[in-house]
Amino acid sequence: MSQDSGLIIDWVNMPTYNTIMALATGATLMSLAKIGQQLYKKEQINPLGWSLNLGVLSVLLFTTGLHMTLTWPLAKYFPFDNIVFGEPTLAIGVLALGLSFYFYKAKTSILSSTTPFKEVARVVWHLKYLLYGLGLSLIAIGIAGVTYQLFAAPPEEPITGQFADYPMVEATFISLLWALTGVASILVPSVLHYFALGKTAITNKLKLTFALLYGLGVIFLLFGAFNYFTHIGLIVNTMAK
Repeated sequence: MSQDSGLIIDWVNMPTYNTIMALATGATLMSLAKIGQQLYKKEQINPLGWSLNLGVLSVLLFTTGLHMTLTWPLAKYFPFDNIVFGEPTLAIGVLALGLSFYFYKAKTSILSSTTPFKEVARVVWHLKYLLYGLGLSLIAIGIAGVTYQLFAAPPEEPITGQFADYPMVEATFISLLWALTGVASILVPSVLHYFALGKTAITNKLKLTFALLYGLGVIFLLFGAFNYFTHIGLIVNTMAK
């Protein structure tokens, strides 16, 4: 993997596409937060638009996540990537796909309902067990990331490679993203149950859940877009001459 002249990576044996994974994950989290907000405020309710949006995102997440999950190891040098990136992406993709189908099928009843947030919450709340499990697994990945100092970029990677001598910097940043997304996933079922009961008062838990979903979505989206430059640079700098 390395030579005297510097780091050389056999990219044929290390395909990577966590760039589009991060981008689509960010867009999905932001979309879910805004859909919840629109349902609560009964503003800009457009189930068909939500279905289209989540359907497109689910294709990106499901296909990349499924391939990375089932192709073991996808990255020869970093087999843990299959668990860290592949499995959570697959789970989010399946959730987005299910919600896309639901919004398409229930569009008429959602539009005609006087309490659309209650109707949607009563249905989506049944995903709670997967959301709890996914949340706990994301927190576990975050802990593993710090424990084993994962995610550190090599010096050959532009920008983030400047922290190569301080592996805990990137390990802590990305591990926090995973762990906080896990916290949001655990909070969502209780928020859905709250709305399913017809309650409407804004609580600190509701504010925190929205802030986590939307804020983390923004970070994932920007980080994914940013990685298109850094990962291309890493490939160029580590190709065999």
